[in-house]
Amino acid sequence: MTHGHSDHARPGHDAVLATPETIEIMQSRLGNGAGRTRQALGYGDALKIGDVTVTLRPAGHILGSAQVVIDYRGQRAVVTGDYKRRTDPTCTPFELVPCDLLVTEATFGLPVFRHEPDTREIARLLASVTAFPERTHQIGVYGLGKCQRLIALLRKAGYDRAIWLHGSMIQLCALYERLGVPLGDIRAVADATSSLAGEIVLSPPSALGDRWSRRLADPVTALASGWMRVRGRARQRGVELPLIISDHVDWPEIIQTIDETGAGEIWVTHGREEAVVYQARKMGRRARALALVGREDEVE
Repeated sequence: MTHGHSDHARPGHDAVLATPETIEIMQSRLGNGAGRTRQALGYGDALKIGDVTVTLRPAGHILGSAQVVIDYRGQRAVVTGDYKRRTDPTCTPFELVPCDLLVTEATFGLPVFRHEPDTREIARLLASVTAFPERTHQIGVYGLGKCQRLIALLRKAGYDRAIWLHGSMIQLCALYERLGVPLGDIRAVADATSSLAGEIVLSPPSALGDRWSRRLADPVTALASGWMRVRGRARQRGVELPLIISDHVDWPEIIQTIDETGAGEIWVTHGREEAVVYQARKMGRRARALALVGREDEVE
């Protein structure tokens, strides 16, 4: 298992091999559904299966996320899973692994996607908090990874006030802290005795503008996501303050990774495969969308 997000870590597996942190996350989220047997493998530790050696290397996506490195008779394949190459205070940084075959995600696999520096987006958020002290800043974030990363980025920027959380985020934040990621003063919105004017509140994106948010003081709605690069998406969601903060590689970083691994063959999945396949072929690589493996009539 590359990491604990629900589109990857599904319930009901017979056996799970993952980093210790991913197993902890799966147990917290899935309970008995986290796998009948669970085997933890630390970064860099080798597991021999016949002539095959499997190791896990940091993917930099969220806490515990891993690339799966498969070595067999002098050939190496790397399955990146979801990954990012930017510094994240809440997880081990991405490790570039030279290989013969690279399987890369393409969530933001179009040239338009170029993520802004995190520091710039956090500065925009804090400037808005200063400019509108009478309003709550409600930020939509995914509960696993993005929530904790945004808190850590705010702390790094010097914001030491309480950060208020939707109740669904408390458990995973407590798990992060137990696994050694400090988050500072975090509190549940349910425990607030005021409308939280001037405060920062983190909630699931689905809570933006819904009945739950009515308790907040004229909230400035924000959403932290790589998709906020697309202005139409921000307008469609009614987002007043779009924050381009992503836990995935952007277009230049995908191409950089293909180049720096030295892989001669590229398989692309989980996103805009066609554009990445086209660019990788221009770079002289053999490339295909993973969904097309086995087809004879590959599309150029």
